[in-house]
Amino acid sequence: VGVPRAPRRRPVREALLRYRRSASSVGLAFATVFFAWSMTPSLLPRPWYLQGVAAGICSATGYLVGVGVARLTRWFGVRPRWSPETRRWGNAVFAAVAAVWVPGSLVLGARWQRQVRELVGVDPDQPFYYGLVLAVALAVAVGLREVGRLLRAASRRVARFCGRFVPVGVARFAAVVVVAVLTVTFVDGALVNGFLGVVNRIAATADRGDGPGVVRPAAAERSGSPSSRVSWESLGREGRAFVAGGPTAAELSAFTGRPAPTPIRVYGGLSSAGSLAGVAELVVAELERTGAFDRAVLAVATTTGTGWVDPATAEALEYVLGGDTAIAALQYSYLPSWAAFVADRDSPRAAGSTLFDQVHAAWERQPPDRRPRLVAFGESLGAFGGQAAFSGLQDMATRTSGALWVGTPNSTAVWEELTAARDPGTPERLPVVGDGARVRFADRPADLDLGTPWEPGRVVYLQHATDPVVWWSPRLLTGRPDWLAEPLGPDVSPQMTWLPAVTFWQLTMDMVFSTGVPPGHGHHYGPVENVEAWSRILAPPGWTAEDTARYGDLVEARAGR
Repeated sequence: VGVPRAPRRRPVREALLRYRRSASSVGLAFATVFFAWSMTPSLLPRPWYLQGVAAGICSATGYLVGVGVARLTRWFGVRPRWSPETRRWGNAVFAAVAAVWVPGSLVLGARWQRQVRELVGVDPDQPFYYGLVLAVALAVAVGLREVGRLLRAASRRVARFCGRFVPVGVARFAAVVVVAVLTVTFVDGALVNGFLGVVNRIAATADRGDGPGVVRPAAAERSGSPSSRVSWESLGREGRAFVAGGPTAAELSAFTGRPAPTPIRVYGGLSSAGSLAGVAELVVAELERTGAFDRAVLAVATTTGTGWVDPATAEALEYVLGGDTAIAALQYSYLPSWAAFVADRDSPRAAGSTLFDQVHAAWERQPPDRRPRLVAFGESLGAFGGQAAFSGLQDMATRTSGALWVGTPNSTAVWEELTAARDPGTPERLPVVGDGARVRFADRPADLDLGTPWEPGRVVYLQHATDPVVWWSPRLLTGRPDWLAEPLGPDVSPQMTWLPAVTFWQLTMDMVFSTGVPPGHGHHYGPVENVEAWSRILAPPGWTAEDTARYGDLVEARAGR
């Protein structure tokens, strides 16, 4: 008589089954729906690994929503009692639906990504890697669920301890509050601040280096030159690149056909003085040293986190005015813009207002009939900080001869006020305010032509329909914005729609490579767009559409070298 064999053990399969049984069926159903939603198109194309991360976060969010719905129904007394056979059939049906739904979503997602790439002018034939997208999504979703289970276990332990002294309901509530507070404190203090501290140290080290081709200028019109009161070393990496760059007088003369002065560029680095006010004072002193108040236009630029001034915006101004310009800027941080936006939103606002106020005060001390036209500009975090110098549009128009704000973040106060006050019937992505008498918004240069009078002190907001920096907002988690309820931009997929929580995470991922698309899309604002904007703001005598076209040819010729 043979001895009966023990059943073969399959530890991996058994572990997976145990993990599946520990999961909420309702949560899994919602997670599957959110996974499919995450494949829908957004503003910009996403590489496969970012799509996987977005899908994983969205799936985990869906699971959390499903678990919450299930608990809420039980709290209201709805407790279905399914027989084991019914449960088996339900699981089988869910598995069958998921087996079709998930691969189908991946296939549709790949098609939509191809469509989005074509719309923004990116090579459409890029691999999607269906299996890797799914693998990354599963890893992220499972990891987030495990974090949730860990927090839940901690909450239960705290509740059991508190239950010795207070009623059960009070103990559970107190446990949730305690665990939530400790988690937020740990994440904000240990993780976020620790991570940002590391980023800051790395950025500070990088700030001491120079990019290729950056050479100390000899011209007295530049900070950091032998004639300057600001040391070359103190300017920082981006400051040195700014004062060393830009068109020469010879290049400007070749373009305009008449003699051109060397454009003035002054700058103060984070270590140029002991305080932000001290750096601003040093910048004003540099303006006076270089004769900036004798130029036709004086521009105050608010930089991004690292101290970067967009060369396209600065150069465009210099070409439009034939070099009869002065640009002032300062550095307030070492951090990249995304890190500065997360860690410290006060510094860019303080930098923008401090520098502009000091330059404006020095400008007012000049004889009224000899003052240059004073303008302001900034891109991205620079637009966020630069607008902090003004209480609103009227203040901006009163204290400047114009302003150019490029890719303004959604949380910028003045931008929000203007967008909310737009004329009835005009869309959020291209609002018209007061018939465009003072301020105009543009996705394309032609959007600036409203056919209505445009008074001096002109303000322009350049904002692409596909720029996630402009349209990202925490409000996307729970509500559909007007720009997604209205006709979409010409380079936005017609299939894009608002989906709760999902759209927020999609735009968060879109921001990662928002500048990695051709000019005119995403957060990439090209030289010609900036020239068009400056020529409309300042309306220099003699500048024509032919000049804009010639400048575009010049940019293309340089890019083709």
